Amino acid sequence: MITSIATVSLSGSLREKLEAIAAAGFAGVEIFENDLLSYDGDAGSVAGFLRDLGLRLVAFQPFRDFEGMPEPQRSRAFDRAERKFDLMVELGAELLLVCSNVSPLSRGGVERAAEDLRALGERAHERGLRIGFEALAWGHHISDYRDAWEAVRRADHAAVGLVLDSFHILARGHNLDTLSSIPKERIFLCQLADAPVLDMGILPWSRHHRCFPGQGRLPLADFMAALADTRYDGPLSLEIFNDNFRAAGPERIAMDGHRSLVYLAEQTACTPLQAALGSAGRPPQVQFDGLEFIEFAVDEADAAALRDMLAKLGFRRFGEHVSKNVDAWRQGDINLVVNCEPEGFAHAHNIVHGPSVCALALRVADADKALARAVSFGSLPFHQPVGPGELTIPAVRGLEGSLFYLVSRYGERGTIWEVDFELDEAATGANAPAGLTAVDHLVQVAHFGWLPSWVLFYRSLFGFDAAPELEIADPNGLIQSQVVEAPNRKIRIALNASQSQGTAAGRFLSEFFGGGVQQIAFATDDIVATVAQLEANGLPLLPIPGNYYDDLEARFGLEPEFVEVLRRHNILYDRSEGGGAFLQVFTDTFADRFYFEIVERRNYDHFGAANAPIRLAAQARLAAGRHLQAPL
Repeated sequence: MITSIATVSLSGSLREKLEAIAAAGFAGVEIFENDLLSYDGDAGSVAGFLRDLGLRLVAFQPFRDFEGMPEPQRSRAFDRAERKFDLMVELGAELLLVCSNVSPLSRGGVERAAEDLRALGERAHERGLRIGFEALAWGHHISDYRDAWEAVRRADHAAVGLVLDSFHILARGHNLDTLSSIPKERIFLCQLADAPVLDMGILPWSRHHRCFPGQGRLPLADFMAALADTRYDGPLSLEIFNDNFRAAGPERIAMDGHRSLVYLAEQTACTPLQAALGSAGRPPQVQFDGLEFIEFAVDEADAAALRDMLAKLGFRRFGEHVSKNVDAWRQGDINLVVNCEPEGFAHAHNIVHGPSVCALALRVADADKALARAVSFGSLPFHQPVGPGELTIPAVRGLEGSLFYLVSRYGERGTIWEVDFELDEAATGANAPAGLTAVDHLVQVAHFGWLPSWVLFYRSLFGFDAAPELEIADPNGLIQSQVVEAPNRKIRIALNASQSQGTAAGRFLSEFFGGGVQQIAFATDDIVATVAQLEANGLPLLPIPGNYYDDLEARFGLEPEFVEVLRRHNILYDRSEGGGAFLQVFTDTFADRFYFEIVERRNYDHFGAANAPIRLAAQARLAAGRHLQAPL
């Protein structure tokens, strides 16, 4: 089995696409006809370029509107095929992908299709070529792979085989039993694509919303199991039609594609694919045990304001780094690091993004194994100088400039706090603790179109689960949101993206100059007591309109006294179908970049999506007010 990707999946010129495909680690490529037609050079030069890159051309595609045509269209179709064969010989292509006919002129009948395929196969055979027949899910007469297989079977020609495409099969929910029984030598090519589950027509769904394995929700594992039953070991090729992919750089998309196949090989235990990727001995998934710390990058001008905000949240400064201008703050099981170093990664991050979260430290039993696994999935390790006797903490780069430390609490030398910090465990904060116990979840904002990349990153490197996408209404547009979380649920991250620059996500990207952490949610066991302490500490909270509470009382039948408590403290409320309750409150935004949320969960598992429009509108009002007050 060799790994491949279709050029239609990527942006750029044909040369740029092929270079990105080779650099990502693919062994093969499908060339889409339009990419060749727009190429400034002849087919022979493309063949030479492929040889130089070490890429095998697994298919030339597509050849449309062929089987079942009446005369004179049938004769013209064979003439078109001969010209395609001429081009394929020059290009070095051996397989032509023939799509099932979508023309209303075509005539049905499997036997008629078989006759046409047999005749075309004979012409291909005379040139030393082959044809592969694929059932499009919207084909006029043949839209089911089982009908396509029957046409291929009846054609009974060595140069005529079947092309399987997971999207066309799974999108229509076709039974996979027949696939399992197809002889492997009759399958010439297998194409893969995942997709989110959307309520729309199959054609626009296919043309605009396909994605890589691990980024969608189609049952690819079932498809791969059926394919494995055939013992197929031919090319496995990604064919992705996605507007956002074609708007991104080909290098990132090609790397995502290769990473998705590595992830798929592991998830499905596909031995031929594992062999093709050299991943049989890949380090196993490790268990992440929560967030060890969140690191903020600030300069001295912003450090005082951030420290004041942390103190008002009830944190205490319990340690200072032995050699760097870095201090550590704690409350409950929450550790926050404030980095004011004048050099290094945090300093560079602050120069680009301003005061911000520059790194997340993931707690893990074996950091070295976690690093080896991340690197095996294509993530770049990160290193920076450490002082004498200090711990070297493994780290990997994420997407959009993010950094993840992999921290073990169980090393022989002790924890990072015991080794790298001068601790004052008896230290008290400037204000009383507020009862915050742990990091409940984070919100990261990504550029629109990057959401699938982030989902695949977390699923493949860290083994996180991914929930279905949601759309959240912001006063200035829609925000796409998708939650990823560790299997033990000790790390939960909501990934947000928006096309509108006016949404909260869009404003963050503008201020932040890129994607990153926008929100940090802390858990408490008693939000009313926590908020009372925060107010006593002098921490401003996001004001919520009174109309919200009037509706809340009627919607949930809450006691007026309880609603008045919520109103007085600006606490938002939601209830789940099982009777669980969720209470949440927000701070104002720090430097127009990030803000904090405090939540109390009462047998409630979600994130208060029903309250998001209210919160977003309140934040938009504050942002607009700051804009009006800003000096000209």
